[in-house]
Amino acid sequence: MPVFAPPQVMFVRGQGTELWDDTGRRYLDFLGGLAVISLGHANPEIAAAISEQASTLMHVSNLFANPVAAETAVALNRLLKDVTGCDGKVFFSNSGAEANEAALKLARKWGGRGRHVVISAYGSFHGRTLATLAATGQPAKHEPFAPMPDGFRHVAFGDLDALESAMDPSVSAVLIETVQGEGGVFPAGNEYLRAMRRLCDDRGILLIVDEIQTGLGRTGKWFGFEHAGIVPDVVTMAKALGNGMPIGATWAKREMADVFEAGDHGSTYSGTPIATAAARAVLAAMRRIDAPALAARQGQRLRQGLEAIEAVQSVRGDGLLLAAELAGGDAKAVYQQLLDRGLVTNAVTPTAIRLAPPLTVSDAEIDEALAILEEVLS
Repeated sequence: MPVFAPPQVMFVRGQGTELWDDTGRRYLDFLGGLAVISLGHANPEIAAAISEQASTLMHVSNLFANPVAAETAVALNRLLKDVTGCDGKVFFSNSGAEANEAALKLARKWGGRGRHVVISAYGSFHGRTLATLAATGQPAKHEPFAPMPDGFRHVAFGDLDALESAMDPSVSAVLIETVQGEGGVFPAGNEYLRAMRRLCDDRGILLIVDEIQTGLGRTGKWFGFEHAGIVPDVVTMAKALGNGMPIGATWAKREMADVFEAGDHGSTYSGTPIATAAARAVLAAMRRIDAPALAARQGQRLRQGLEAIEAVQSVRGDGLLLAAELAGGDAKAVYQQLLDRGLVTNAVTPTAIRLAPPLTVSDAEIDEALAILEEVLS
């Protein structure tokens, strides 16, 4: 179905930060499958975990338990407990949109009848299902599918007065990205997030943080919310969790998660062994290499290099999720020229290029990418 733009390149192989197309040409991947390939293409640890699990047990239904899902849930909860101090529970799904769907249903069950509204920000992106699209603050994306499901309210990103005014008794939750990834790599700001947490506490409203693009080391911390020193009630994840294997996860504090009962939610592939084996290996590898520290260090090198390019007006973002705002440049045209020279990025806005390479990107690869950028932008 023609829901994607015509592809420009056919990629057939990857290794680390490198990709090769069907003609044998080499590229540097500074998009990482949209912040998915955090540990590099064809990572041997993840490949071995998937291969071993595929030869052992790929899937059983949720009528039965499997040890891989349980161990992965424990490992993910341990990570969240380390950074929040709170114990929680995990629901596994297949994608970020589904992780957000679970969070939205949890918020409705927790709020009860008449208290079902979820507030999110204009410019946000939370998924393509009808509910997560309704939560997404981009009206142009709603138009072809109107009417949207009700129960969603949007406010200006970063505007505390607007947020507070929208918090009437019908509101059960606020859904926020710490950095609006698809919206253009715009950080929410630490003070905004702290004030949001206080408002939610004062009114007994859940704070759901969408860490699908920012989570698991990407911003230089395990999760983007750590920069603000806040603790969410619910955290959604996907992308980097499987390093290319489709998997999402919804984590909620135990007292919130316990409002769900058997039959309230589900998924055929929730906790399927093949996907959770990949996630378990990803979590172990990320802890071993200290993924957030890598992102912080390499992100600083990339940021400094971008800021030194005359045609780059400004750089925004955290860690290895950055956007280079171009001085009067056409980002789509620049993206095409970069691709023609073997550098994969994307035009995240009409005037900005997004860069989200693997967290394992080397100094030499950053320098090579910067040289290509400078050549094109000059």
